[in-house]
Amino acid sequence: MDERGWEECDFIFVSGDAYVDHPSFAAALLCRLLEAEGYRVGIIPQPDWKETSSYKVLGRPRFGFLVGAGNMDSMVAHYTAAKRPRRDDAYSPGGKSGKRPDRATLVYVEGIRRAFKDIAIIIGGIEASLRRFAHYDYWSDTVRRSILLDSKADILIYGMGEKPLLGITRALAAGEKISSIRNERGTCVRVNKKEARAQWKDAILLPGYETTKGKNEDALRAFAEHFMIQKQNADPLTAKPLIEENDGERWVIQNPPALPLSTEELDKLYELPFTRKIHPMYEATGGIPALKEVSFSLVSSRGCFGGCSFCSISKHQGRAVTGRSKESLVREARKLVKHADFKGFLHDVGGPTANFFRPACGKQKSGGFCRDRECLYPAPCPKLKADHFSYLKTLQVLREIPGIKKVFIRSGIRFDYIQYDKKCGKTFLETICHHHVSGQLKVAPEHVSPNVLDVMGKCEHSCYEQFRKDFTEINKRLNKKQYLLPYFINAHPGAGIKEAVELSQHLKKTGFIPEQTQEFYPTPATLSTVMYHTGLDPRTMKPVYVAKEEKERQKQRELIQKLR
Repeated sequence: MDERGWEECDFIFVSGDAYVDHPSFAAALLCRLLEAEGYRVGIIPQPDWKETSSYKVLGRPRFGFLVGAGNMDSMVAHYTAAKRPRRDDAYSPGGKSGKRPDRATLVYVEGIRRAFKDIAIIIGGIEASLRRFAHYDYWSDTVRRSILLDSKADILIYGMGEKPLLGITRALAAGEKISSIRNERGTCVRVNKKEARAQWKDAILLPGYETTKGKNEDALRAFAEHFMIQKQNADPLTAKPLIEENDGERWVIQNPPALPLSTEELDKLYELPFTRKIHPMYEATGGIPALKEVSFSLVSSRGCFGGCSFCSISKHQGRAVTGRSKESLVREARKLVKHADFKGFLHDVGGPTANFFRPACGKQKSGGFCRDRECLYPAPCPKLKADHFSYLKTLQVLREIPGIKKVFIRSGIRFDYIQYDKKCGKTFLETICHHHVSGQLKVAPEHVSPNVLDVMGKCEHSCYEQFRKDFTEINKRLNKKQYLLPYFINAHPGAGIKEAVELSQHLKKTGFIPEQTQEFYPTPATLSTVMYHTGLDPRTMKPVYVAKEEKERQKQRELIQKLR
């Protein structure tokens, strides 16, 4: 601030992650965006939450504080699926845990209120976004209220935050009070009953918190219905505002989702002047491990229409996929070649799903998607346009840039989507085997049991078997020793001991010995988590088997672990 001649910041971002000036880190992405808009932005990464003074180090901001728990939910960052404390934290100096509190959003807002009682506070990021309404909290085994109410923040931004954040910051800069900003897309606000009914007359009423928080049959069904109403009102083009009643007088309003960034907007955002380095204050403590995997990666797309039940990406980023332009990715890659630490290897060119590079259909081109059906489940939609052509051309151009030795794809790929592309699916698979695999290719069949795959929203196992066959044949023809690295989940809803045995027998038969097992983790706001809590499939309201007892979950783990 002294070097720039600032007397005060316009906004201060409090983050649960260490500061890394890289577009894969939310604090850097949003603060670089605000900087490009002309705002003076300060960042307080991982404050000492026990000391009020830690929130005062940059003084009082002119307009307000932005608060995010980090790139992960703080509880997921701290605890394993078995609820045991983690020893490390990839987003903290030296990879050591303990630099952020449990339920970081709540703690940070409370600390800021101690330091500056009447300051405007905006919360966002994955933790706030997925806890915006009543949500099942695995760690306490309860349904908790909206984090907006528990934190007492002024506004919650859900989903990808660029457009809502700019709307709010511009309004504040124009002299509006935070209490008057009520209708910004992509935000949730808390209001009283009278205001809710007066201003949001077209809103859809969700089952109230008091109705959904119990564990009796009616409450569990209401919670499942609550989730499905949200899911069916997630399309930015058609969604209505949603209202959730809490404690009689306090209501949470969710305004319709923000429209996705266009290709041009995405290009501009990711070409902001990131240094791709950690803050110098972390050099003595061993750096930030999370940077190593993504340091020289290119984000090529946003959004995911995969529809996996256990994944929160579609609820946070949306189902409408937007890809960056080839020209923008090439410009960014050429800048990386000049970077002092670049060794010639692009670590990744991808997004939530690497080969989802363009919209699934014509409707997604305008940012929308279907209310009552998925793109790939239970079968590919007739309107799906599986197409790898643009992605292939982009990869080819990147490979040819002087100074680039190898371009890897480390984001997951959807093997079923490759098979649905009848024009260039085989060409794509051969190309990645030839140029873009570093010995192992990550894929996620997740399970082998038909009923578990159905609950997961995944394709039939025969689809993976065909892909495995194609992959093996291509590598044999190319005379390459490359292997698939499949991920499987045990103890997912729908999976009992019978299904765990079926998975174990399959792995033994194929000779694949997993290095580690991935146990289902009920994280907030996923379809699978709703199933775990309610014992119901919200899509059909039919019962689904759930392995909740630790003894059974352990037995399912052991059936895989004994293969090692």
